[in-house]
Amino acid sequence: MRFLFLYSFLLSSVLYAQEKAGIDKINAILAEYKADPQLKPAIVSFCVLNAKTGEQLMENNSKLAMTPASTMKIVTTSAALGMLGGSFRYETKLTVDGTFDSLTGIITGNLIIKGSGDPTLNSEYFKRKSDTTELVEVWAKALKEKGVKKITGKIIADNTCFDNNVPGQWIWADMGNYFGAAPNGLSYNDNRIKLYFKTGAKYGDSVVLVKTIPEIPGLSFINKITTGGKDDNAYIYGAPKQDERLLTGTLPPNKSSFEVEASMPDPAWYCAYALDKALNQIGIATSKQMEVSEKPSSKENKVLFVHRSPSMDKIVFQTNLHSNNLFAESLLKTISVKKNGYGSIYAGCDLVTAFWKARGVDVEGLFMVDGSGLSRANGISTFQQATLLSKIYKDENIYASFNSSLPVAGQSGSLASLCKGTFAEKKHAR
Repeated sequence: MRFLFLYSFLLSSVLYAQEKAGIDKINAILAEYKADPQLKPAIVSFCVLNAKTGEQLMENNSKLAMTPASTMKIVTTSAALGMLGGSFRYETKLTVDGTFDSLTGIITGNLIIKGSGDPTLNSEYFKRKSDTTELVEVWAKALKEKGVKKITGKIIADNTCFDNNVPGQWIWADMGNYFGAAPNGLSYNDNRIKLYFKTGAKYGDSVVLVKTIPEIPGLSFINKITTGGKDDNAYIYGAPKQDERLLTGTLPPNKSSFEVEASMPDPAWYCAYALDKALNQIGIATSKQMEVSEKPSSKENKVLFVHRSPSMDKIVFQTNLHSNNLFAESLLKTISVKKNGYGSIYAGCDLVTAFWKARGVDVEGLFMVDGSGLSRANGISTFQQATLLSKIYKDENIYASFNSSLPVAGQSGSLASLCKGTFAEKKHAR
């Protein structure tokens, strides 16, 4: 953990650790790390540049490609601001594949939820805790205000703007957990499910799955979690479209409703299901048939309602502040949609790499296989990341929004519990 702290902190320190006092502190930390017997097999890499000039002030193994983990998000999110723009918004459309008679209120045909890759639909990161209204309830109300009373066909979830593949190098142990929620052309509810458990009184006692929020028809669990330990050591195994999840590991004793988050098997289908339920609750009759589209429609369907996302600068803010993997992967595919008309993760990686190469970053040895850093196959040098940060610092179209999105050590987001009591506390790039 101490090694990871050095690596990630110095990457963000590049914009302010320019004075000799800062360099002396870095040298002192480096000496301490090199003397630590627990870090003997570790590789320490960092690079400190003058943000304005790009001049290298000091380095250690800075040209060595290493696994960046979540610091890969700085590559993706900054490119998203540069290529899509801070004011970019997703549009999710409710359309009719058929006819809508405004006099009778009958849709003869299918209601289609046309996804655009928006990862913020019903996201907890864009809702107040006091707001209990589901997004699909807002959509249902909007359709009722349009005069819709009945839908004869299916509710179809169209997520075909993305390839909807999991990055090929993600591991099995990650995909079933909340942080392994895969990007989808029609994401919903952060593509997550909350599981609530009642644990036993002593080590080895069985653990009962009390409920899930939301409840998803057809989803089943093989529960092998037992009582033990002091923390959440539960793991969920399962892949997209797989309606059975294996639950393993341990949870602390004497808990009546211990929360664990898992990835949602098919968020597009669940979005259609939730909308169908919301429509029925306000008196709009449906056939109660839901389907996920397998191929995009070439027809220009009648649009009944358009939902617009928060702006890209706000999405990037939440992505970096909370190190949100789903958001980062969705941004990567959205870049591909804008440039190629289709959301491929591989095309997204190529486009982002080309974006930074065109801006003077040496990309030789940069291995980008996802947008979030969850893959262990990513590779980037600290020199490349420091150079990229320097380019961001000098880019007036990217810097302000990007800089405000970075968590503050010891205070906010994914760094809230780190760096307390050190010279890094209360600092981020600026």
